[in-house]
Amino acid sequence: MTEHLKYLSRRHFLAAGFGVVGAVAMSGIVAPAAAEAAISTGATENGWPVIKDAQVHRIEGSNVSVHLLQGDVALVLLHVARRFHYEIDALRNDVPNEITGHVALRAPAQPYESNYASGTAIAIRPETYPVGVSDGFFPHELIVIRDILAECDGVVRWGGDEHVPKQSHFQIDLPPDDVRIGTLSAKIGLWNRTPGKGAGAEDPFRPERIKAARQLEQKQRTR
Repeated sequence: MTEHLKYLSRRHFLAAGFGVVGAVAMSGIVAPAAAEAAISTGATENGWPVIKDAQVHRIEGSNVSVHLLQGDVALVLLHVARRFHYEIDALRNDVPNEITGHVALRAPAQPYESNYASGTAIAIRPETYPVGVSDGFFPHELIVIRDILAECDGVVRWGGDEHVPKQSHFQIDLPPDDVRIGTLSAKIGLWNRTPGKGAGAEDPFRPERIKAARQLEQKQRTR
């Protein structure tokens, strides 16, 4: 597999059109057998059980909704989506597949995509940032994404850090029994109830936040 097919930039993807998508699939980026195995035992790649249905949750500040596992998972992933909406680009409800969450996948392209089946992952604009495409965000947008991940204390993993990237993808990266999920959820819940806190309230470009984001990036990229 050639490197230019393995890691396509967004601009190359848009220039080449759907023909590139076919080339990516033929190149071996798509691994349906391995991905399907991730959910064949009733659990997704991150260790959460597959569910048949998920509750609809509206993303605060927008008219966009997404299906997610109820509870701490939903609170965390909604925070991620809300920060994207406020700080990167507004989500629109008149665009098909603007954001997707729970879906019954039988043969996902990559193992990490199996996490949609447990309602523990979201894809923000998956058609704009599909599997195998990188360099889809501007540098200042990447700083915000890294700040979101750092703010989530490693509970959330970004698809842009996967060996085969998917920059639209964000997932819960810990198993169901990890107490850090509940700790983060409680923190976000407190932010949501406190004026001047929560999504959009902090400056991600402050040096100390950039430093924390880079430290987490080193851990998650080298996993």
